[in-house]
Amino acid sequence: MKFRHFSRISVAALLIVPLLTLSGCLYPDDQPPRGDASSREAVLTVQDAVDRYYEQTGVLPIENADEFTPLYEKYKIDLGKLQSGDYLGSVPRIAFEKGGRFRFLIIDEETKPQVKLLDLPVYQQVGEVQKKVVEYFASHKGVIPAGEQMYPGYVSVDFDKLGIDAPDIRSVYSRQPVNLIMDISGKVYIDYGIDIMTAIGKSETSPDGDSDLRRYLIDASYYVPVKAAEYRWVDDAPQAVDPFSAS
Repeated sequence: MKFRHFSRISVAALLIVPLLTLSGCLYPDDQPPRGDASSREAVLTVQDAVDRYYEQTGVLPIENADEFTPLYEKYKIDLGKLQSGDYLGSVPRIAFEKGGRFRFLIIDEETKPQVKLLDLPVYQQVGEVQKKVVEYFASHKGVIPAGEQMYPGYVSVDFDKLGIDAPDIRSVYSRQPVNLIMDISGKVYIDYGIDIMTAIGKSETSPDGDSDLRRYLIDASYYVPVKAAEYRWVDDAPQAVDPFSAS
């Protein structure tokens, strides 16, 4: 399998079109994905409610989560607590609880709690592929449906082996199609490499090798990176971190 290496030149060439289409998509003051301008208003409204709830109770209005829940899926906001305590007048229409596509989450819970959105349809699309991969793994004696190597420890998903079409999954940040990758155990992730590279370019900062680059997406938008591996800055490009590498 060949390792697809993102050199500085290849990334620059690859990002010419996405940089144009991404203009206005990665920052809170700009138009949110899919033109849903209510996302900004909803996040700010819930943030105000969470701040007041926390100030008065000393706890966060979150649902229970176990230690194995991924970081950016972990602290789901209990909107019912906010509403019943008169901190929130009504549940935003974009919320899952109202039939919308988003779950409201809290990140940075121990420092400065921030409200963010998790895109449920994208989460569910990845979950459906994960089920297919598990079924394939079970019926092929522990072999995963691997395509080409994308990063050290990660491969693309070979949908021909799964016998299904690749799903049309769109980045919540760029509205562009994204690819799915797997680690060697068959866990499926969205590849956010191009989105991260774009966010870094817009931030006009130079990441260090120890930073989790998913933070660039968090800081530049109202959305968490659904089903994302950790990324580090390697050879002037974002690289998914091999979860099984010795470190």
